[in-house]
Amino acid sequence: MAEFLLPKNSKIKKGRHHKAPDGAGKTRRFKVYRYDPDSGDNPRTDTFEVDTEKCGPMVLDALIQMKGDTDATLTFRRSCREGICGSCAMNIDGTNTLACTKPIDEVKGEVRIYPLPHLPVIKDLVPDMTTFYAQYTSIEPWMKTDSPPPSNRERLQSPEDRAKLDGLYECIMCACCSTSCPSYWWNGERYLGPAILLQAYRWLIDSRDEATGERLDDLEDPFRLYRCHTIMNCTRTCPKNLNPAQAIGEIKKMMVARR
Repeated sequence: MAEFLLPKNSKIKKGRHHKAPDGAGKTRRFKVYRYDPDSGDNPRTDTFEVDTEKCGPMVLDALIQMKGDTDATLTFRRSCREGICGSCAMNIDGTNTLACTKPIDEVKGEVRIYPLPHLPVIKDLVPDMTTFYAQYTSIEPWMKTDSPPPSNRERLQSPEDRAKLDGLYECIMCACCSTSCPSYWWNGERYLGPAILLQAYRWLIDSRDEATGERLDDLEDPFRLYRCHTIMNCTRTCPKNLNPAQAIGEIKKMMVARR
């Protein structure tokens, strides 16, 4: 069950109902979370009836139609085909996923759309990712070396070493996994969460990186790494079919091996 951070002493109330236009062909009903902190009002859920014959097949297509044709104040992130994949992450039908890859027809009944759970909401479907990105920065996600680079070529890597990065480099930092993790809900300011730890492992096993010991030292903390309880929500919800739980387990093995 998704958990959301709501303003103090507030509850989600029933909002507006936007009916489909006359003559609509195939109508689907969408229940969308709405919250504008500047208004001083409590969060609400608005209902939109959308003619799916006039929009694309994905939930994001329906949201764009709602914003364009019904309510221009509806706020959400999307950067598809703009080189920032992952920005349309939200909770759809109870699961964290990407709106651009979630088919409307996969959802039975009304389509319930909420922001990613347990993050402060800036407006409507836009969560505040400040802490998430600060945690990403804290692992120093770039190659660190002490030896001088070769003078006439790049730092080479064998095909076998390169293959170790498969299933890691594809992460798009959408935060679907971290915001589905109860451990991250409870300790979000101290536990790095599955997305950041998967990124940390990506650098730990890169054969070109020379800061393995330093990186492990940075993770040696009761909360930053060890709050993972292998609940597996992260792996189940990842829209890229990656396995953050396995990456976390591999980091723990590296911790044991060096002792």
